[in-house]
Amino acid sequence: MNITDVLNRATKHKARKRVGRGAASGQGKTSGSGEKGLGARSGANFLIGYVGGQKRLMERIPKRGFNNAVFAKTYAPVNLAMLEERFADGETVDLKTLADKGVTLRRSDKIKILGNGELSKKLTVKANAFSKVAIEKIEKAGGTAEVIK
Repeated sequence: MNITDVLNRATKHKARKRVGRGAASGQGKTSGSGEKGLGARSGANFLIGYVGGQKRLMERIPKRGFNNAVFAKTYAPVNLAMLEERFADGETVDLKTLADKGVTLRRSDKIKILGNGELSKKLTVKANAFSKVAIEKIEKAGGTAEVIK
């Protein structure tokens, strides 16, 4: 082995595979795609979980019982510490102002206020859900917690 062999291989990017350029390309007649079937076709697009001539795992598993995933309520959690640093004393906190201040990503999110952190400002907080600790801390600071639907 020579030092030139090392330097010739030490490149930042690997050269792309030039597929379908004949038998002398180093990939052989079928360009590394095997013989027949969907994987040998141009534009082959396998479904997720495709096994090839066998039932997919998700099709083999029995589907029984109830799954609550479709009906479950999901909330974007917002802690009191976030309200403390982003809102001034006397402000109203609702879905729109939370989205404007960058606390939540979308205005369509359902919000649940959690009691993590301290709150010293008097805020009127309107959200879809509150934890018990959050309600106590908001009312202790002199604010109000209103549940909206």
